[in-house]
Amino acid sequence: MNQWEKLQRQIDDLKNYATLAQEEGDQSVADDIGAKLDEIRRDFSSLEFLVLLSGPYDRGNAIVAIHAGTGGVDAQDWAAMLLRMLTRYSERKNFSVKIIDSNTGQEAGIKSAVLTVVGPYAYGYLRSENGVHRLVRISPFDAEAMRHTSFALVEVLPDLADAKDVELRDEDLKIDVFRSGGHGGQSVNTTDSAVRITHLPTGIVVKCQNERSQVQNKAQALKYLRAKLLLLHQQEVKTEKRKVRGEHAAAEWSNQARSYVLQPYQLVKDHRTEHEEPDPQAVLDGKLDGFVEAYLRMSAEAERRRKTQREFTHET
Repeated sequence: MNQWEKLQRQIDDLKNYATLAQEEGDQSVADDIGAKLDEIRRDFSSLEFLVLLSGPYDRGNAIVAIHAGTGGVDAQDWAAMLLRMLTRYSERKNFSVKIIDSNTGQEAGIKSAVLTVVGPYAYGYLRSENGVHRLVRISPFDAEAMRHTSFALVEVLPDLADAKDVELRDEDLKIDVFRSGGHGGQSVNTTDSAVRITHLPTGIVVKCQNERSQVQNKAQALKYLRAKLLLLHQQEVKTEKRKVRGEHAAAEWSNQARSYVLQPYQLVKDHRTEHEEPDPQAVLDGKLDGFVEAYLRMSAEAERRRKTQREFTHET
């Protein structure tokens, strides 16, 4: 029996229970019926959310890359804050998080970091975080305590366990090994265990240095490369469809995912869904459920409209 069948049986049992109580004039079961109804509502809400996680890669693991943008040391500190936020959220979901590459800033924070997130529906939950994140605050690195705006890019990619999803040809790859500069084990900084892979046709470069061996680093880097190539292919398909339909591919504000304002007021706002949270500290501590749900509902509604449009176009 699947979850939907189980829910339907719960509803049928409750109907029969309520009908029997009404026929016998038993008013004492009202609280019991209310409790069972609340349970059905909770189960339905959980199933409804799973329906939103129905994308082709939503069930799988995720690769998350964070890159500091414009803003100097403030942007690097902001990137580190986002790394902590996403790690906290993943831990709340009981996902396993592992950093596979990192590049620390000279004064504070990180220039970039790449991590794998392993758990049921990890990619589905985290894909709402893809895009540019903007922070407005009084800079802790400014002696004059001026307000600064910092940017960081978050990439959320599916972890493709099946190599057939994206074809990689040996002649298209340039693989370099070098001595790791990060943490990772006894062999780090003593052997050429870090791996950098360049995909020659596209110029995409990925690297991994936090595993203990060169073989492990190469495997992780290839996973990251496949995910980047899949994203590039999806973007090319979207662009081609726009050309066929004669649409103007203007720059979209949706690339700016979210703003976090700490000064002069406190508010976190998602520019794609308009969802807002008045407590930035809670959000930065990993309380992202509201943003995740709003994004998934928006994506599901957009897909429904696209499907309707395709059916209408086919019929006409």
